[in-house]
Amino acid sequence: MNIFGLMRFAIFFFATIAVTSAAAEAGASGDVFTPVIASTLSPETHAVRGTDNVYHIVYELQLTNTRPLSATIRSIDVLDASNASTLITNFSGPDVVKRMRTLAPAPAADAKIGPNEVRLFYVELAFKDAALIPRALEHRLHLLAAASPGPGEAKPLDYVVAHLKIAEDKAVVIGAPLAGAGWVAGNGCCNPEIIHRGSVLSVNGALYDAQRFAIDWMRLDEQGRLVHDDLSDVHNYTCYGAEVLAVADGKVVSMLNDLDDQKPGKLPDPDTVTIDTVDGNHVVLDIGGGYFAFYAHLQKKSVTVHVGDQVKKGAVLGKLGNSGNTSGPHLHFHVMTGPSVLGSDGVPYVIESFNLAGQIDIAAFEAAPDLTGNWGKGPLNKPERHEREFPLNLNIIDFSPAQNPR
Repeated sequence: MNIFGLMRFAIFFFATIAVTSAAAEAGASGDVFTPVIASTLSPETHAVRGTDNVYHIVYELQLTNTRPLSATIRSIDVLDASNASTLITNFSGPDVVKRMRTLAPAPAADAKIGPNEVRLFYVELAFKDAALIPRALEHRLHLLAAASPGPGEAKPLDYVVAHLKIAEDKAVVIGAPLAGAGWVAGNGCCNPEIIHRGSVLSVNGALYDAQRFAIDWMRLDEQGRLVHDDLSDVHNYTCYGAEVLAVADGKVVSMLNDLDDQKPGKLPDPDTVTIDTVDGNHVVLDIGGGYFAFYAHLQKKSVTVHVGDQVKKGAVLGKLGNSGNTSGPHLHFHVMTGPSVLGSDGVPYVIESFNLAGQIDIAAFEAAPDLTGNWGKGPLNKPERHEREFPLNLNIIDFSPAQNPR
């Protein structure tokens, strides 16, 4: 919801399906002692096709050490649940630590989970062929942990936990949230940097990752610039003031319209941010099928709709601004499974059609001290037409010009 980090902006059920292994033997009852239990933040996930023509699956594991003895995650195998001998991928060594976060949230210092502590583990999978996507996943933990309910010592263990269903229905199809050319999919999917996905919040008695597939949309001008001249002036950002559009026919279920823009350059004082103002001026649109579209950080007094309004696809909802927990103008957009912008599950979606016009070099962008410069069109010689795909991190996207809503 806020562009942060190098960009300068910035329920769950316990599926502990345990099996015997060489290191964790079943007792007489057939039970297996599992000192670190695991669950997924969502009961199921979807595969979504990105602009790279690859199907992406993104989710998180919650790892809880139930014992008064530290546990160390050595590696995690992702398995096809229909055949535990089918290894999809393995995370080991430095990759384990890279993907672990505390609930703070903050990067984990190491692969150790202290007594009675919790870690989140972030997973991304990619499949070149939809036929290769399994119907469900399971996870084999290889760890050093308490081997029995008694005090004992930490020993090598491995066992299978965390069953995750891959939904058979396809990702929801939406229209474009903006019009025109040169839109950059900032802080996008799908990589282990987990900029948006790291914002797991405890809301209404559970942990939610509403921003799992969020994008911070910014815009390039004709010279390839995201911003020019004074970076502290919102009007110098190319995207500022752009009209924000309804991605589908729907009903407005939430909106806010009276917050001032933040001055670009830094995030607001955290003590001034509340659960009601963190998103700034915003709109939540019920687009049917159990899905809700969310637009954040809009300009003050620009929102043109009210709670209860029925809107048509393509209708103007407001203007892109810099209100709420943000340090630079952008449109934060995501789709979720409920009307709560923080207490809902973030889900993937595909956009009906757009042109892929280029790709900003991710390494160069992350190394840049700020957003100034000419970010160009990237390696593409000419725009490529894409249909029903999900834009990936730092793609440059051309949407169709604005049209009257049907």
